[in-house]
Amino acid sequence: MFINKFLFKKTMASKKKSVKKKKVSLSEKLKTNPWILSTFVFAILAVIFIVLSVVAPTTTISEQEVHQKVIDYLNALGVDGANVDEVNDMGSFYEVIVSVGENQGPIYLTKDGAFRVQPLGPLEIEDTPTPQTNTNTQATKSDVPEAELFIWSYCPYGVTALAPFAEVAKLFGDKVDFKTVLYYDGHGPFETQQNKIQECIQKYDKENYWDYALGFVETIYPECGSSREVECDLTKSTELMDSLGIDSTAILSCVESEGTGLIATASARARELGVTGSPSFVVNDALLNVGRDAESYKGATCQSFNEVPEECGTTLSGNSAAATGAC
Repeated sequence: MFINKFLFKKTMASKKKSVKKKKVSLSEKLKTNPWILSTFVFAILAVIFIVLSVVAPTTTISEQEVHQKVIDYLNALGVDGANVDEVNDMGSFYEVIVSVGENQGPIYLTKDGAFRVQPLGPLEIEDTPTPQTNTNTQATKSDVPEAELFIWSYCPYGVTALAPFAEVAKLFGDKVDFKTVLYYDGHGPFETQQNKIQECIQKYDKENYWDYALGFVETIYPECGSSREVECDLTKSTELMDSLGIDSTAILSCVESEGTGLIATASARARELGVTGSPSFVVNDALLNVGRDAESYKGATCQSFNEVPEECGTTLSGNSAAATGAC
């Protein structure tokens, strides 16, 4: 398991003869392997969870409560850039997938809400995280390709990918079935709300969705992403919808009545394809590893046509999104 890379395992070393090794200073290790910093972050977190865990109620808490509990705790610890990516019900315990930067690993939580870390294991350090193994370089061809961008609405990496993706969607129009899949809400209720809003707009006013997506990146995300307030997200989203001629009353009604189901469908789609990070780009069910810029998204999409349309001759921006990494 991945978390074993961040913990020490008890061994029978005391019963064996010690072997002398050349000592290497920590500063030298950090120079050659800076990823060790994130490793120690997880190790420290594991120790804190063990030391500070308290007796929890005997009742089973929900997955949403698990997520919020971990988020609140990490925030209280002052861990910058830490996210809860997944909460998996494993039957007798919860598996909580936590990431710091591009590094990811599980923490195990008893069903009553008390953290327990799996048995200690050897500390193994890799130069780079293991990449996903289910990515492809090219999708299968079709008459009308299906292109999907999987993101969390307030994930900074997903946001920087959304604008160029929207640009490509506006270029091709109905020649490609473009879809933004809001599959997870790792930052809290304000993100849950925005995920539902974007899913509902795509269901009921797809024509105006891409202008909304661009407006969200430009105006809503910078303000509400900092405040993390549900009211900010609701107010700014309503204002943007109204300015674009989107029926905000109908969309917000959808959020209340259909939002949970739409997000559940999006999450199921992500699991089906093996999507684990925001952003993830999928064409015709193939998870592709391409640049996060309009020209890269266009190029990958053009390769999936049976008959290449004239829009593929249009040159778009090849400037990569500013943020790198994934939520």
